[in-house]
Amino acid sequence: MNHYAHPGDPLPLLLSPIHPCGYLPAQNSASLFVDPTWPMDPLQYGWLLEKGFRRSGSHVYRPYCAHCIECVPVRIPVKRFTLQRSLRRVLEKNTDLIVSCRPAFYNDERFELYCRYLEARHADGPMDTPEPKDFSDFLLCNWGHTQFVEFRQDRRLLAVAVVDVLPNALSAVYTFFDPEARQRSLGSLAVLWQVQHTIARKLSWLYLGYWIKNCRKMTYKSRFHPMEGYVRQEWKTIFS
Repeated sequence: MNHYAHPGDPLPLLLSPIHPCGYLPAQNSASLFVDPTWPMDPLQYGWLLEKGFRRSGSHVYRPYCAHCIECVPVRIPVKRFTLQRSLRRVLEKNTDLIVSCRPAFYNDERFELYCRYLEARHADGPMDTPEPKDFSDFLLCNWGHTQFVEFRQDRRLLAVAVVDVLPNALSAVYTFFDPEARQRSLGSLAVLWQVQHTIARKLSWLYLGYWIKNCRKMTYKSRFHPMEGYVRQEWKTIFS
């Protein structure tokens, strides 16, 4: 089957083996991957984001499950974003943090925080014992423009948001934070910073990956309004 990035320009896709779903117990899943030999770049990836794809490392994929459509690609149309009262409180309790954009690369400080986050949030999962190579293979990308946004209290690194910068959007790749600082709601803070940064860059959307209604770990995404979801090949408002 041919899929097209542009009219007349075939996009080669590969189907992964079926494997246990990492989000819904007792479910199996599969993914469509863009052939890694395809010449990917930020412009092409931006078009694929609009079609429900995401990246993991340098690989671009989307869920392709035979009997399940629970993974909904979501994005925030930042020009219509409204700051809810609960999110305003998140900003207020983190005014002591220093935020800075840094180049995307591995270092021991980031990796140590990443390991502690995974141990607390994904114990006994496929990501629970990462190696430095796993960090780089998952978060870095050899064809994109990626930034690591660091949140610090004085010199202490509390959170890192990994962000892709695209021609008309930002894409939130992953955020990891100090599990001992969970009262700060650092995941939501990272999204708020990315919304503000998207607006400052005069871009249109912040992509937040996939949202699954019955997955507790993704509940935080429903705090951001309005939210658009890619449903039946069309972007629609799912939270107004």
